[in-house]
Amino acid sequence: MINKLIAKIQKTHAPIVVGLDPMMNYIPEFIQKKAFEEYGETLEGAAEAIWQYNKGIIDATCDLIPAVKPQIAMYEQFGIEGLKAYKKTIDYCHEKDLVVIGDIKRGDIGSTSAAYAVGHLGKVQVGTKSYAGFDEDFATVNPYLGSDGVKPFIDVCKEEKKGLFILVKTSNPSSGEFQDRQIDGRPLYELVGEKVAQWGEEHMGDTYSYIGAVVGATYPEMGKVLRKLMPKTFILVPGYGAQGGKGADLVHFFNEDGLGAIVNSSRGIIAAYKQEKYARYGEANYADASRQAVLDMIEDIDGALQNR
Repeated sequence: MINKLIAKIQKTHAPIVVGLDPMMNYIPEFIQKKAFEEYGETLEGAAEAIWQYNKGIIDATCDLIPAVKPQIAMYEQFGIEGLKAYKKTIDYCHEKDLVVIGDIKRGDIGSTSAAYAVGHLGKVQVGTKSYAGFDEDFATVNPYLGSDGVKPFIDVCKEEKKGLFILVKTSNPSSGEFQDRQIDGRPLYELVGEKVAQWGEEHMGDTYSYIGAVVGATYPEMGKVLRKLMPKTFILVPGYGAQGGKGADLVHFFNEDGLGAIVNSSRGIIAAYKQEKYARYGEANYADASRQAVLDMIEDIDGALQNR
């Protein structure tokens, strides 16, 4: 799957991923109204609104981007109906030939970790048949429990030719409370990065590993160090746009081949119509605003890479 992701990045010239992280206050009134007329102000109505909102954004951007990253919590808050919308979104993205990164941030051990891996990336056995549950192409994983928590995911990835993005240095302000702690004179995130690179050696694609890393755009200097520590690791970079990251902050996440990183933007794209810059589109054309936000992001990152 890492080979497909790279091929799509090269085809679109867009090393970006759209975070499909819907909140009800992002969804235009006309979409909510229609969903509630059909299903009432219920969890099912909310899920229908989310699905229709996502569909509009996917339709408007799928020719520009290689991948999407739905954050499962935004769906889980609506219970089973929300998870149905999550699955429907994944399936529709696959119909559009998009790579799907399931932002699930799971982290457990043994049979529990294996069950998470099977549910999201693998196939579960039911009698004589097997079924893919959520069927994402990649999943995000929290490595806090060590190899016991990560290896079950790697095993499933090997079977299914899928991949992971493992949290190394996250974009949130308090990430340093643990991730920056000094261990034998080095920050913990460096040690995690080295371990990710080591895990990745066991599961290589043509040029990059199927085992990637998450490193926030809000810490470009740390990204520069981690890029050197993980030369064959693809880096998922959150924190662009709404969290303050800009194209100029991102150049160190990329290798000289122009690859090695994929940059996420969530509300900066899916709620673009709410920004002053795109207000001219209005609610009715929210998806067109999202498309323009993608085009602007591509231009920003491409310009930064050209000028580095």
